[in-house]
Amino acid sequence: MRLKLRGLTVVATALAVALSAAGCGGGSGSGGDDKKITIGMVAGWAEGEAATALWKRLLTDKGYDVEVKTLDTGPLYTGMARGDVDLFVDAWLPGTHEDYWKQYGDKLEKISAWYDKAPLTIAVPDYSPLKSLTDLKGKGSQYGGKIIGIEKSSGLYRVAQQKMLPAYGLQDEYEVTTSSTAAMLSELKKAIDAKKDIIVTLWRPHWAYAKFPIRDLEDPKGAMGQPDGIYTVAREDFSKDQPEVTGWLKKFTMNDQQLGSLEDLMENKYKGKPDQAVDEWLKSNPDFAKSITG
Repeated sequence: MRLKLRGLTVVATALAVALSAAGCGGGSGSGGDDKKITIGMVAGWAEGEAATALWKRLLTDKGYDVEVKTLDTGPLYTGMARGDVDLFVDAWLPGTHEDYWKQYGDKLEKISAWYDKAPLTIAVPDYSPLKSLTDLKGKGSQYGGKIIGIEKSSGLYRVAQQKMLPAYGLQDEYEVTTSSTAAMLSELKKAIDAKKDIIVTLWRPHWAYAKFPIRDLEDPKGAMGQPDGIYTVAREDFSKDQPEVTGWLKKFTMNDQQLGSLEDLMENKYKGKPDQAVDEWLKSNPDFAKSITG
């Protein structure tokens, strides 16, 4: 009798395991977490915020449980390398995030570029007499010796401070200040409203070019580097664990009009309400989701 009961217990246990496995199979990978995806995001990077909000919606609509983690650039790459973050849709390669890729690239997957030419820039208001980075020489005192930058962990700060300033012999006159992207944009707005001179680090694509009367300084020495691609990168083995999502990500591209209109909705009309911005944008671009996820 005891043997018979034991046999029934084994059968029942096997049946429970089989039912459990059948119930948790989400169609992409195996294990209980195959429908949970964590996307890393750097606050203030408008193109990354827009793309992240869009992918959160696309994946949620397909039944995925999506968590967005807001981190600085360094901790974000570290998190991906450790497997704590699944995706990052705002990797600037090969130049801007070169240091992070050298450090962590062997533990990451480069899925695809969704925006092909994204330059780093130094920008000024349209009323500024400056035309080129060469014009900065000898004028440091007029600008308080400052070029207003963003987060110190950003590749943009590294390029501007360590490459651009020495290339033009400006390292003794200027420093690239560090704060946050939001603080930089706030200083830019205040200066423009008061018609004061200011120099900021920026990049394209960015909604600021449509919002403010600004332009880029020419860079005849190419010190800010060649335009990067904006890539989706992932933790190691993501494509193996999530082949369907990886396939969708590889089909993802945005042009200037698409990205600019989504950024404008997020940063201006629906500030702090990314879901509403994505709602309106998808209504205006009804074929976009279907072209990627079917």
